[in-house]
Amino acid sequence: MEIFDFITIDFETANQYRDSVCQLGITTVKGGKIKDVKSWLINPETFFDDFNVRIHGITEEMVKDKPTFAELWPTITPYLGDEKVGNIVFAHNANFDIKALIATLSRYQLPFPSLFFGCSLAVSRRVWPGEPSYSLSSLCNKLGIMPGEHDAGEDSRACAEIVLLAAQEKGVDFTKEALSGEELAEIENKFQFFFGEFNHDGYLSSVCQRINKAARTKQIIGDESKNNPESIFYQKNVVFTGVLSAMKRTDAQQIIADIGGFNQNGVNRETNFLVVGQQDYRIVGEDGMSSKQEKAIKLIEKGADLEILSEDEFLRSI
Repeated sequence: MEIFDFITIDFETANQYRDSVCQLGITTVKGGKIKDVKSWLINPETFFDDFNVRIHGITEEMVKDKPTFAELWPTITPYLGDEKVGNIVFAHNANFDIKALIATLSRYQLPFPSLFFGCSLAVSRRVWPGEPSYSLSSLCNKLGIMPGEHDAGEDSRACAEIVLLAAQEKGVDFTKEALSGEELAEIENKFQFFFGEFNHDGYLSSVCQRINKAARTKQIIGDESKNNPESIFYQKNVVFTGVLSAMKRTDAQQIIADIGGFNQNGVNRETNFLVVGQQDYRIVGEDGMSSKQEKAIKLIEKGADLEILSEDEFLRSI
C-alpha cells in the first residue's frame, strides 16, 4: 500500500443505520498537497429513507447495479491500510464516519484495518476558537473552501483542505513517510487532541483533552476476589504498547486489574512493567520501538525499577 501524509474519508448512508453506506469518498494528501479525490456509489442492500435521500440525493435506483461494500473493499483497502499498517485518517465529525466503517465491516465480517484517525471538526475548534458553527459548510465559507454539498468525494476533499489549513496554522508537518511516536505526539500537542486508534481489537475514540484519554484506562476495575499477592504484577504499575496477538489490550488490562495491579496509559518513573506487543512500523519507524519503549529504556538506564516484557513473557507470568 502507498503511505500518504494522511487521507480523509466521508460516508453517506441510505438510512439511520450506520451499516447502510451508499457512498464513500476518499481524498489522499501527499507532500502537503491533495493528490487525488475518489468517490464510489455503493449498493447498501437495504432500504433508503426519504430523509437521507433529501440530504445527499442518492436513490435506490442509482445504486442498484453498484458494488456492495464487501465487493468494493479490496479497492478501498490500499487507501486505508490492512490489519498491520494503515494511513492517518481524518473525517469531519469522525464519530459518525468511524462508526459507519465499524458497522459496515462488522456486517460483512471484513477485517479491521490498523490506523490512527482524527476529527477535523475537533481540530477546527482548537485552531479557530469562538466560531458560531463548525459544520463543514460553515468552515468552508470561513476559510474560502469550495463546499462539498453532501457528495462524499467532495466532502472528503473539503475536509482535507481544512486539515491542511489547520496544519499550516499550527506548524504541523505530515509529510514524513514514517512518523515516529514522538512526531505523532507532537502533532497531537499542536492540535491539542489525541488521535483515535482503530484496529482489529476495535477502536479508541479521538479526544480533545489529555485527561479524558487517561480516564478511559482508569475505568477498568478489577475483581478483588481475583487478587493474587503472589503475582509479579500485584500492586505494580503496568503499561502496554503495540498490538497483542493473544488477546485484546483491554482484556490484558482487565487481567492486571483483577490480579491487583494498576494500568497506566503512559510510561513514567512509577512504571514497573512495560509489555511490548507487535509494533506498527508506520508509527514506530525502522528501529521498531514505540515512544513508550524508548522512554522505558531511558528510565532503566537511569536506574528505574522497570522491566520490559515481551507478550510471551507476560503470558507466562499471569
